[in-house]
Amino acid sequence: MSGCGGSDDSADNSDAAATSAPAKPAAPGPFFGECGSVTDQEVLAAFAMPALPVVWRNSVGCVWEASGPQGPSVSFSWYRGSPIGREAAGSGLIGRPPETIDVKGHPGFKGSAGNQLCEIGVQFGDDFIHWSVTYADVPATADPCKVANDLAELTVSRAK
Repeated sequence: MSGCGGSDDSADNSDAAATSAPAKPAAPGPFFGECGSVTDQEVLAAFAMPALPVVWRNSVGCVWEASGPQGPSVSFSWYRGSPIGREAAGSGLIGRPPETIDVKGHPGFKGSAGNQLCEIGVQFGDDFIHWSVTYADVPATADPCKVANDLAELTVSRAK
């Protein structure tokens, strides 16, 4: 007789399935608004560049860029249900070792490459936000980590 009987293998498989935990759904975090609730004028003032047009914006991110994709830029991203540790580890893998920081009571990381680039990630439960500032090949008009931190503080203070 075949078809209805079980074997020792099927018992092992069902035991394995029973012991693996289902993925935990991400708890909803705060709402940050378009571009982290930071205006184009606030980005331009913090970045200290004469012009910084918005290249794109949507519900989870914005990019302001001068002189095309290789020029100076600022970007904001909002990651829902994504681990900040993966982003921090990626920063380290590309030569920007992450430093642990705190932004208005929220844990995060900062990664930088000299006076030309800085990124800041800030955790909110299962979510995190990320600001990245780069002056690329032009002389920096402001400290990129101060710019990223100032923008992150604005976003954190405006979270709903």
